[in-house]
Amino acid sequence: MKTPATPAARVAAKWRPNLSLIVFLMLTAVLALPFIGLFFFRIYENQLVHQTEAELIAQSVVLAAVIRQDFESNLPTEAVLGAQAPAEPASDEPFRPILPRLDLTRDGMLGRRPEAQPAPAPASAAFRAAGERLSPLLAETQRVTLAGFRLLDPQGVVIAGREETGLSLAHVEEVATALSGRFTTTLRQRVSKNAPPPLYSLSRGTSIRIFAATPIILRGHVAGVLYASRTPSNVFRHLYEERGKVVLAGLSVAALTLLIGLAFHRTITRPVHELIARTVAIGHGDRAAMRPLRNHGTAEFAKLSQSFLDMAGNLNNRSDFIATFAAHVSHELKSPLTSIEGAAELLRDDIAGEGRAMSDEERRRFLGNIITDTHRLTAITNRLRELARAESTPTGGATSLSPAIATLQRDVPELAIRAEGDLDGLIRISAENLRIILSHLADNALRHGATELAIVAAVEADRLHLTISDNGSGVSPNNRARIFDSFFTTRRDSGGTGMGLAIVRAMLDAHSGSIELLDPEAGAAFKLAFQRAVEGEIHG
Repeated sequence: MKTPATPAARVAAKWRPNLSLIVFLMLTAVLALPFIGLFFFRIYENQLVHQTEAELIAQSVVLAAVIRQDFESNLPTEAVLGAQAPAEPASDEPFRPILPRLDLTRDGMLGRRPEAQPAPAPASAAFRAAGERLSPLLAETQRVTLAGFRLLDPQGVVIAGREETGLSLAHVEEVATALSGRFTTTLRQRVSKNAPPPLYSLSRGTSIRIFAATPIILRGHVAGVLYASRTPSNVFRHLYEERGKVVLAGLSVAALTLLIGLAFHRTITRPVHELIARTVAIGHGDRAAMRPLRNHGTAEFAKLSQSFLDMAGNLNNRSDFIATFAAHVSHELKSPLTSIEGAAELLRDDIAGEGRAMSDEERRRFLGNIITDTHRLTAITNRLRELARAESTPTGGATSLSPAIATLQRDVPELAIRAEGDLDGLIRISAENLRIILSHLADNALRHGATELAIVAAVEADRLHLTISDNGSGVSPNNRARIFDSFFTTRRDSGGTGMGLAIVRAMLDAHSGSIELLDPEAGAAFKLAFQRAVEGEIHG
């Protein structure tokens, strides 16, 4: 019963991204990185808030010190001051720093600062005079620092500043805190009179304003409040102001991305597509496609292409070998089958009484021919089985030459076998497969009239070289190139099948070994090469 052929393994059918799509997505990601980075700039906004708060604290503390000195020098002692300042905790530390504390992610943002209201009572003449003296100082500071400053009297009435002079801010939360003698800062929503630039408006910093209220302490009481405010710096402002350079940078990124895409296409995508096309063409029998790629791109693709060409070449050689082998087998089987068929027909006609009657001698001759040809067919089929085994023989195991040579000396007593050299070293082949190789070589020597067989083993690096020579008739110069071909024999009349040396070569090829014909002065000599094994490998 014929065994059905095993179907070729198939790749599971499911959606997979192709290489071009992956490269496109990678390039898109590279191109988008600068724009995505703009949004990551927002993590710096909190730092900018801290920086702005620190600047307001420093400016307010310095101005408050100057204002306090002015109050000490110019306010009359009977001037009405505000609430008593809280007592400072006892500490041996000489410094009392005010650190930035605002956080965009933690602190709630208050609404827009309430509008100033009419004062319940106007500021006293002494404080109005102080406001007139200090207004130039506040204006000059605001011109340089871009922060807004207002000076308030102890009741929260604005006595100096660019706007709202004479109005009260005592109802504002942070001002009320400062009027009680405590410094405070806060975040408030900012509504700009002018719409910000498009890129600048992406930042949250355009919609907030930082306020700092610093109490001015005189004689233990609040003598006034310095109310300062400023919008934090913004990372997008510089980008917008330098939009020409930003566009140039974007074009540079796009050009670089295009170059990367071209490099990917030349080094990866195009070689892969060409290799796929070659595979399909070779699969359809186009041997002209078995040539190197026009562009390999990378060293890895060059190695992959060469490996593919080697594999395709081996498969084609294998296909040619199978076709030639099938023709040889057909030819070798045809002759004995034709002889058997002819002899059987003649015997059948003799039994039926048709034609001339055969003598007993003729019947025995025809029956002898049938038996001889049957033996030849049996020998051919046995050698075919051995050749198939050699082509697909397991390559595991390790053995040494000594036991195999001892077995050969016992099985072939007709030959005087002499062995020398490194016979105990391990080689990578099983004992059974080594016995097959040596027995075929010994049989080949016997059939060519040899009575002696010399085996010499020598180690060279990781190989063991075995020279096998005999004193037989040798190989004629005309036959040297064909002795390893299947079915080539000079002993066909004596039952030779011409497959012994082919089996030896196939067996050695399967074990990464080799065999070559030497040119001795007399007889035949072969040089075999085996891979050496290391101690600990399993004996076969």
